[in-house]
Amino acid sequence: MPSSSRSIAFFWSWIKGLVREPDSHLVRFSNSNFKTLPSDQKIEEEAHDAIASGRCYPVRVGDIIKSKYQIIGKLGYGLGSTIWLANEFRGRRPVALKMFTNYRQNREEINNYTHLMNLQSKHPGRDYLRKAIDTFTLQGPHGEHQCLVHKPMLENMQELLCRNPSCRLSKDLLRVLLQGLLSALDYLHSEAQAIGSNLNFSSRFSSLVTDISAWNILLGIEDKSIIQKFIKAEQEHPSARKEVQGYPVYASRAFESPSGKSIGEPLLSDFGSAVSGEVEHDEDVQPNVYRAPEMCLKAPWSYSIDIWNVGCLIWDLFEGKHLFSGRDPKERRYMTRAHLAEMVALMGTPPPELLRKGKRAAEFFDENSKNRFF
Repeated sequence: MPSSSRSIAFFWSWIKGLVREPDSHLVRFSNSNFKTLPSDQKIEEEAHDAIASGRCYPVRVGDIIKSKYQIIGKLGYGLGSTIWLANEFRGRRPVALKMFTNYRQNREEINNYTHLMNLQSKHPGRDYLRKAIDTFTLQGPHGEHQCLVHKPMLENMQELLCRNPSCRLSKDLLRVLLQGLLSALDYLHSEAQAIGSNLNFSSRFSSLVTDISAWNILLGIEDKSIIQKFIKAEQEHPSARKEVQGYPVYASRAFESPSGKSIGEPLLSDFGSAVSGEVEHDEDVQPNVYRAPEMCLKAPWSYSIDIWNVGCLIWDLFEGKHLFSGRDPKERRYMTRAHLAEMVALMGTPPPELLRKGKRAAEFFDENSKNRFF
């Protein structure tokens, strides 16, 4: 065969490889025998008024997204997103699609993940962060929606605790978790560059994570049959749903629990609230029970609040309860003064240097560092 003919044949072979027909990989779903949810009962994202305000992207099981992904079923939802199991045609693999509302602030997490994807590092902690496979934008009826693509994960650490009758982790499991979590934080604090909405910087910074909880530590899927069982369940017993103002609202479906004790490695996820560690902060960013002393006193804070956060989390996971509650017995709600009183009772008065920096320190301590709680 002449060289020109071989070149043409190779060209067409290459084109056919790119233009792969997805139809042969489509999963067929029934759109008739599902349970209709009551219209007067708000569920999932509907309860957050995201639908009434037109913030959600309308997703249906079986939809093809960007000619690359087919929606298999709904995995969950949050204040700013819904999460769906999907099949990727080209990679022929399952993925999790996180579809954000059209609220502009949701772009922070996309920016942060994109930045982490582009970093080159051999730090072992990188392996303990959840990675983004892809990002893209969808045009919805009321604006643009950012989307993240991840590997699907089995469950979060909080769900694992709830499945355990003791609501605690064993020493061995806690040890594995902490090795990965601390390694991930070391990577984020020491090697990652500034994470935020504006990535056009010229100097090198470090990053800071401000949302470390059992909800944001995810466990991988070791038993791959779990995915097939999910697909089969959605085909044979379609998820309950309803229509609200033309928007489909689905009940989420969980993965089956793995057989035996087969669970994947823990990964730190959700970087929507990560900020630069090189910029001084004093804003309140942690959940109440994890608030560090700096935050309670409104003093400047940095990387150390992550370590405080991890320490409180360890107590949660191993003891099955919070180290600090911050619940005021008189007010019967969380109060900063009650939280600081618990800290002082356990560890003593904060260092004078910290009290001098705290904008709210005078509310709780006098000039001699004596507390005003009692």
